[in-house]
Amino acid sequence: MRILITGSSGMIGTNLGLRLIEAGHQVFGVDRRVNPWTDRIPTLLQDLAIPQRDFRAGIGGAPYPPCDLVVHLAANAKVYELVTEPHRALENINITYNVLEYCRHHDIPIIFASSREVYGDIHRYMTEETRADFSFTESPYSASKIAGEALIYAYARCYGLRYIVFRFSNVYGRFDNDLARMERVIPLFIHRISRGEPVTVYGANKVLDFTYIDDCVDGIMCGINRLFRGEVYNRTINLAYGEGNTLIRVAELIGHALGRQPEIIVQPAKRVGEVTYYVADIRQARELLGFNPQVPLAEGINRAVAWSHGELLR
Repeated sequence: MRILITGSSGMIGTNLGLRLIEAGHQVFGVDRRVNPWTDRIPTLLQDLAIPQRDFRAGIGGAPYPPCDLVVHLAANAKVYELVTEPHRALENINITYNVLEYCRHHDIPIIFASSREVYGDIHRYMTEETRADFSFTESPYSASKIAGEALIYAYARCYGLRYIVFRFSNVYGRFDNDLARMERVIPLFIHRISRGEPVTVYGANKVLDFTYIDDCVDGIMCGINRLFRGEVYNRTINLAYGEGNTLIRVAELIGHALGRQPEIIVQPAKRVGEVTYYVADIRQARELLGFNPQVPLAEGINRAVAWSHGELLR
């Protein structure tokens, strides 16, 4: 297959692109920054947030090669930063519009990277896909993902777009250490605990569903294959490990992997826009895609710590 990946220089995009290349597929990436980890993914540097009207070749008339399927990962992704800079949420909507117009003009199916943020802070024991109530929208970031999903559903109805929407949850692991650009919790905790610095947890009982990158890529690969063959399409699917863990446990596991006792500072309140409880119901992913996550949090933390110290490349 010929796969176009938007956001190909990000953590998920890099891991997915390399996996696809290793599987013998042709990959073309689009991103507005150079990939900091590999030069094996052919990448066009392009800002997809700029409104466009020409989609006859690529977005904005850019020279894209022919492709069979788009995996749309590109987005401004840090929740709290989009609270302070809401214009970046609007950029996410513009990006998705441009990608959808490209897919419409070329009749190409799409996999869209959505987020567990669309569910809001609803404190349900396990959250299935039908439980998204948009009146619980917590942040401009979650609103941008809701808007992206809505555009996809509209394009499916109006133009026959074939899609899979994946709602990801706290993906971590290899190629997730670009702290100067984005502070995600696990690489941030690894960075600070390895230096003997304290880490701050906002809410002692904050529970999230952490997904190791290889499990995430496995799920996307299943989605690519089944969407391309027409076996699964026009479905919205949670893609996560399916287990909740507190951030305090995350810090403790990182400390154990590093051989250090972490200093954990617990703040009582969440920051504006953040979700404090989420565990994914992944039954649809299992039933539709044969998805079977293999890496529990303790093992994933060990791998993430090893990779961050140059000990693990796969």
